[in-house]
Amino acid sequence: MDPIRALIVDDEGQFVEAIVERLQLRGFDADGVTNGQEAVEMLSHRPPYDVVLLDVKMPGLGGLGVIKQIKEKWPRLQVVLLTGHGSEQDAEEGMQLGAFKYVMKPVNIESLIGILRAASEHDEDDA
Repeated sequence: MDPIRALIVDDEGQFVEAIVERLQLRGFDADGVTNGQEAVEMLSHRPPYDVVLLDVKMPGLGGLGVIKQIKEKWPRLQVVLLTGHGSEQDAEEGMQLGAFKYVMKPVNIESLIGILRAASEHDEDDA
């Protein structure tokens, strides 16, 4: 079975490094970037990802803008939104845009891994 390919997108570089490292230790093929534009570029130029963990609040192209682009270009790609200071409105909008789940920081790594695994196995055609 191939490892789950995950892209981690958050403007906090140390957080990205820590999550990528923890995912890799658990058998994921994980990459990380620190802004929305980099995320779109990575998605365009790398082999397909199974799931994206996406921070909502980032300078420049924020998470909601990124998920809009993802769902236009790669509609089957699953996105888990993550925020440390989100709102009900952000959560609702993110879910309407097609997010698999909305998670608040801090998040337990084991819970996050379970969510990312579930998202990677989710098929829009099954919904």
